[in-house]
Amino acid sequence: MAENTAATRHRDEGGWLGRFTDRLLVVCPRCGGRASVTVSPDRPPLAYPGQLLVADRRLSCAGCGAVAEWGPERVGAARIGVSLGGTEDPFFHRPLWLQTRCVGEVLWAYNEAHIAELTAYIGARLRERGALRPTTSMFARLPA
Repeated sequence: MAENTAATRHRDEGGWLGRFTDRLLVVCPRCGGRASVTVSPDRPPLAYPGQLLVADRRLSCAGCGAVAEWGPERVGAARIGVSLGGTEDPFFHRPLWLQTRCVGEVLWAYNEAHIAELTAYIGARLRERGALRPTTSMFARLPA
């Protein structure tokens, strides 16, 4: 029987963690249920991916109806972006909904697409790095 190469091989093309920040799943500040942090719907379309770090945000909970707004810090006309990583969302500083203990650390994800990408990486027997941005890649920053 032939081995399924796609399931056993992962090629890291240098994907940036910020690409998963279009929708983050967090713990609701009011009811403790699952809430979403998304780019504010009244904002014009983003011109480039880096704008995800400075785009106005809305936290909303379908369970209890909680809503909150976030905007980036400004210095003159410049918007100051958030820093990514960790077990809290970078905008409202709410705990991420998707996190669990794993080999003495906390494994976390921003959303389902982030989990799918991590699953493909972790499940691969062969992990290859692409030539593009090898040190800024999300996978290059994971612990061994």
